[in-house]
Amino acid sequence: MGPHEAMVGGLLNNEHIRRLAIYASAVFSAWAPRVFKYYKQHIDPLFERLPHLRRIFDKSIFTSAAFNFGPNACTFSHRDCMNCPFGWCAIQSLGNFDHTLGGHLVLEELELLVEFPVGCTILIPSAIITHANTAIQPGESRASFTQYCAGGLFRFVDNGFQTQAQLQASVSEEEFRHRMDQKKTRWKQGLELYSTVEELLADAYARAEEEASQREEGQI
Repeated sequence: MGPHEAMVGGLLNNEHIRRLAIYASAVFSAWAPRVFKYYKQHIDPLFERLPHLRRIFDKSIFTSAAFNFGPNACTFSHRDCMNCPFGWCAIQSLGNFDHTLGGHLVLEELELLVEFPVGCTILIPSAIITHANTAIQPGESRASFTQYCAGGLFRFVDNGFQTQAQLQASVSEEEFRHRMDQKKTRWKQGLELYSTVEELLADAYARAEEEASQREEGQI
């Protein structure tokens, strides 16, 4: 990390930043449980296989983070095309500004302009939705903290913990062609991992009933 190593280390070890990171990961787990499970099935084995790699936050599923310091953090319209296409990116708004006048999250394809107050968390599939945020008012301040996972990490694990070039050199031409053909329908797999609100509510009700039953039986 060069000359910024001490600063980055201080941020990653900051108690408040760590709470933000863990909270965002928990929100991801609650609202997209199947996508979250897909992350765990790839990210956990990656760190087990390559123990020299460091998790940026012990209790967060995300492998990468970005700090947009401000004092007027404002992004142009973009897509994070190198992230997992159906994965979610966690964005957390910080600073001191009137969220009704600026700092809105813009989701272009959905034609939405979303108020984004300080301290709030929003998760979006940042690789496939063009997004930006609006400017704030003079004299105000805004920063943001984001977490995400690069799509290359999932490919690396799916390839048997090797790059695509290494995979091609290690398997037959037929096997390699089959692996490449699988990519054409990967987007369908991603869509199937998304949950509906009805599914989330049904799971929540089922967990609540199970906990109530366990309390009656004195198990918890």
